Amino acid sequence: MNLIQPLSRRRFLRVSSLAATGTIALPTLIPSRVLGAAGRPGANNRFIVAHIGTGGMGMNHVRNMLRFQADNKVRVAAVCDANENFLITAAETVGGNVAAYRDYRHILERKDIDAVLIATPDHWHAVMTVHACQTGKHVYVEKPASVTVREGQAMVDAARGNKVAVQVGAQARTALGGWHTCRAIRNGIVGRVRKVTCWHYPNPVDEKPLPDSPPPDGLDWDLWVGPLPWRPYNRRFCPATFRWLLESGGGNIRDRGAHQFSTILWCMNADRQTSFTVEATGRAPTSGLWDNPVTMDVTYEFKDPDWTLIWGQPGDKVGQTEFGNCFWGDNGKLVLEWEGGYRPANPEAINFKLPPGGEEVYRTDEYEDFNMNHKADWLKSIREGHLRPAVDIEIGHRTATLCNLGNLAYILGRKLVWDGEKQEVIGDPQANRLLSKPHRYPYVL
Repeated sequence: MNLIQPLSRRRFLRVSSLAATGTIALPTLIPSRVLGAAGRPGANNRFIVAHIGTGGMGMNHVRNMLRFQADNKVRVAAVCDANENFLITAAETVGGNVAAYRDYRHILERKDIDAVLIATPDHWHAVMTVHACQTGKHVYVEKPASVTVREGQAMVDAARGNKVAVQVGAQARTALGGWHTCRAIRNGIVGRVRKVTCWHYPNPVDEKPLPDSPPPDGLDWDLWVGPLPWRPYNRRFCPATFRWLLESGGGNIRDRGAHQFSTILWCMNADRQTSFTVEATGRAPTSGLWDNPVTMDVTYEFKDPDWTLIWGQPGDKVGQTEFGNCFWGDNGKLVLEWEGGYRPANPEAINFKLPPGGEEVYRTDEYEDFNMNHKADWLKSIREGHLRPAVDIEIGHRTATLCNLGNLAYILGRKLVWDGEKQEVIGDPQANRLLSKPHRYPYVL
């Protein structure tokens, strides 16, 4: 299979003109083997970084890294995207002698690159992260970490086995709103918390289905599909709309839930509380291609200590904004709008005074922008050699497991009992078979 499709003539001329001016470098065709040694910072502790996926959130990452580059902390050496429109925009934004690649394996074969930032659609996160770790590169990967439990396990194993830092992009753990809320909850602002509820607007419905069609000019559709089963292009798959299919996106619970659950686990000091039960109900769509449940209610029960986590879609809207969560304690409640990143904490949490002997919680405040802080935390973990950023891949995997098992409980229509130590559903062989799925060759772990 030819994984690197030729550019259209119009795109070739466009990219060639950029290369002639030194704005973009054309890749050569390199065999798709996994090579390389551990990434290390270069002179003056400046990391050489590359971006894989430069549409949407990916461009935000590019802009963030250019700020780090201005501070002489990194150098952006390469950008990569299966969509030439996104690729050219990213290359022009970075400027200089940045190299532009359609296939991410070109980046992995470059031994000068220390770290990569992955902002592709979800179904690519695990494969690219594992391969990057195998070539010794540190990774910043967008949430959710994975689309299956077994993918998440492979990501953790790859990070540990290759001694690299993998940060998942759930930024609230390094944001001011999440920090205010976490320190207030952990220090008893509402007493012992026995329940946390989330509200979120429903998943959209594909009310105007479209027929399959040729992919748009500039999009390498085979590369975009990657590890998913092959299917013809349809505008309802891509771009951005992949979120509304269970197979590739998993809906709001896997998208925003990855943010909200990460913050909640942090506030509840429950990162190591990995066993639970999960039950889910939802209303399936009645038209179109998208198959995520429109409405959805998921209940997780934890033991030792006992508490309940509820995902409500739409749920009980306790706050004012379109989604958020509420901590219900013995002495009242505390609301956190959104997930603690893009919105400030409630005034009670902001004004909370740490009691004598109280527990302080971690936060980096190197930059005012919390997206920058999250990446600064990642770079710090690499520079200091401890390789455990604020949302280390194991934390991201545990969070994604909540999201993925919520969807699995909905699909199967029954309660699942999850053993976090064994990473399996107790007494349910069918559910355990669905903890993984085959990847389309050659896009495999």
